[in-house]
Amino acid sequence: MDGAGSWDALEWTKIEPVTRSVSHGMNKFLLEAEEVIVEGFGVVLVNTDEAGTLLVTNFRLLFVSEGSRKLIALGTIPLATIERFNKQVIKASYGPRQSEKTTSRRLLQVIGKDMRIIVYGFRPRTKQRRAVLESLSRCIRPKRLWDLYAFACGPSKFKSSNPKSRLLNEYLRLLGKDRSHVSGSLWEDKTLLVANKWWRISNVNSNYTMCATYPSTLIVPSCISDDEVLQASTFRARCRLPVISWCHPKTGAVVARSSQPMIGLMMNARSNADEKLVAALCAPNSGDTGYKRKLYIADARPRKNALANGAMGGGSESSSNYFQSEVVFLGIDNIHAMRDSLARLREYLDTHGAASSDGLSSFLRNGGWTWGGGNLSSMSASVSTLGDSGWLIHVHSVLAGSAWIAARVALESASVLVHCSDGWDRTSQLVSLASLLLDPYYRTFDGFQALVEKDWLAFGHPFSDRMGMPTALGTSGMNELSRQSSGGNISSSPGRGPSGSQLTSSVAGSSQAQISSNYSPIFLQWIDCISQLLRMYPCAFEFSLVFLVDFLDCMLSCRFGNFLCNSEKERQQSGVVDASGCMWVYLKDLRMSEGCFHAHYNLFYDRMGNDGPLLPPAAALAPTLWPQFHLRWACPQESQAGEIDAHYRNMAQRFTQIQKAKEQAEEKAKGVTLNMEALTTELMKEKQLRSSAMNYTAQICRENLAIKRAMQSLGCKVQFSSNGDCTLSMASLEREVRQRAIRSSPKESDGSEKLTETSIDLSVAGSIMDDKDSAIDFFKQACENLCPFRTPEGCRWPDAGCAQLGSQFVGLKANFDALDQLSIYDRYFDAES
Repeated sequence: MDGAGSWDALEWTKIEPVTRSVSHGMNKFLLEAEEVIVEGFGVVLVNTDEAGTLLVTNFRLLFVSEGSRKLIALGTIPLATIERFNKQVIKASYGPRQSEKTTSRRLLQVIGKDMRIIVYGFRPRTKQRRAVLESLSRCIRPKRLWDLYAFACGPSKFKSSNPKSRLLNEYLRLLGKDRSHVSGSLWEDKTLLVANKWWRISNVNSNYTMCATYPSTLIVPSCISDDEVLQASTFRARCRLPVISWCHPKTGAVVARSSQPMIGLMMNARSNADEKLVAALCAPNSGDTGYKRKLYIADARPRKNALANGAMGGGSESSSNYFQSEVVFLGIDNIHAMRDSLARLREYLDTHGAASSDGLSSFLRNGGWTWGGGNLSSMSASVSTLGDSGWLIHVHSVLAGSAWIAARVALESASVLVHCSDGWDRTSQLVSLASLLLDPYYRTFDGFQALVEKDWLAFGHPFSDRMGMPTALGTSGMNELSRQSSGGNISSSPGRGPSGSQLTSSVAGSSQAQISSNYSPIFLQWIDCISQLLRMYPCAFEFSLVFLVDFLDCMLSCRFGNFLCNSEKERQQSGVVDASGCMWVYLKDLRMSEGCFHAHYNLFYDRMGNDGPLLPPAAALAPTLWPQFHLRWACPQESQAGEIDAHYRNMAQRFTQIQKAKEQAEEKAKGVTLNMEALTTELMKEKQLRSSAMNYTAQICRENLAIKRAMQSLGCKVQFSSNGDCTLSMASLEREVRQRAIRSSPKESDGSEKLTETSIDLSVAGSIMDDKDSAIDFFKQACENLCPFRTPEGCRWPDAGCAQLGSQFVGLKANFDALDQLSIYDRYFDAES
């Protein structure tokens, strides 16, 4: 088989089973603690008609192209993201000459929760498809929670702090208290008392005995005691009593949440404790008896559904029983309608997509020009089919309900109590989305994390049931996998098959994974609503649409433990937090890898310009498909709606790099300038030193010349050598001195003259050196030995001529002109004679 082969290149009837080492060249594609269970060779990804190797690991289905040896994103899907799978056999013929010869193609269809439908083709008589099916049956929905990949990988480097501490930090922020850091023991302290003038934090549910699906700490009105809280909880479904989810820091208006009241079939049941608790949501403070704000009770269900719940003991409030209240029905459908709607949308996108699961693009299938994934001649039909899915209508309902709640709080300073049936699906959507509109903090990375952990994780959205995963108790929130014979159609649409193929009507032994009726894309729909808001307000969010896509992928894959189990109680008691990694740390590490230019950052974000609530008008609430998520698998080209963002991001990154290079060049130029200035200063100093040295040298020369002339005037013969030595020859002076000494010496008794017993050595040799002290010693010695008027009493040189010359030398100073005109003997020695 050609390495870059496709479906038609395979010899379907002549292939023998292939046996290779499982680890052959595949280790580089595996994550930490990811292990290969089954490996199939020569598998064809029908969507793109590309041959490759299919691996089933303990975390995902992994498809590697035979030609490029690269991971194919479309064919690689985490096991937890698989909603269901089917096996299929197609009869196909090859060419006009082989019309009578047919062969069967063994297919595996995988339907994902992330809007993709994948079809793999296997070689016949290799039993590879059977091995893959059996491994998928065991792995995609294990019986035990601990069999998931999240626990095989462990916390690794993505370990996080206790989510209960983070929840309490968010409570303190809402109450305007210091939330620098909450110690691990603070939230366990049952005597904890944190409150402002309206609300307080209660530990009444610290052991989850009051409500198993509520968090251990709650925000309740300050005027309501814990005993009254316990009494009020018995009147609400699953004991999910009214508690505060968000409060306005200035007006005191709140967004509260609960489950439906247990009114009953006759709609006449009441609870004084519940009515008092709800009324306390309207009081501006506990001691005010004057004005009380209006209360809206927003029932997320259609009115008829709320009335139908009365037959099962539920129902909705009556405005006559709750002071200054108004009951409003928002008309949002239940989880089953959302699940069916998303399935129809996925089928529509696969039918009109370019990488469809039947191996044919919309262009080839319809035989004409396409636009937006549909045929131009049948555009109205395509749009109608999209509308029939109802997904965008449901998204609009959630958006409209949330915007209405936010407007009541922001414009009227009213309080709103939101609930549906159990208070953990539609209620979580509305409350968290309204908080996102009201509080700009929730539109940042840190705030978004706090919002998800508060309104979805802490308040008990059943993620395990909604994603079809096992719970902490070891049972699954969905029916176990069942094998059953099926009609076997990959799609109900006619003509949906590879060219030249014919779908069989039935195949024995078909396997299908059945998902439970509790599965529903409620959280996915909420993220879709945020994407619509980000489209309407592109400068109001710190995070981008790419972040939302990656966030959803992490949640659906169950790679981390954040979204496992159905409540805070289950996660805490089972130790899920400590035994698995944290998705928030993983996403933060991704952002830090590229800094502010990571794709998760919204480069258009303007914090100062969007520091208030977002109140979209009704005309702006017109949702569209989310290209980056809905179209990325079926219509890869159309999904690049964020290409302008990517282009802008690249330009901004290049601009920053150029700006940084400019700053570095300026800094370097500044350094060079400073060095030049320093060198110039040093050069000026050197010039000054050079000038001083030249002046000093000239002075030395003048003084040397003066000394030489003075010595010569005394009859000394001065000779200077090149190395600085000088020799003084004083023979004539010696004779004259001796003669003068003889004439002036006293006569002996015998009449003879006696010379003074003084040995006079008038031959002096010295070395002229640069050192000043040596020069001074030399001239001092010469002065003492040579001066004829030097007496023990001192120097007798007229006018104190023997003095220090120029503060540098001590030598002889004489009036050379006078010495030249007068004779020393005539002037001095013969003066008395």
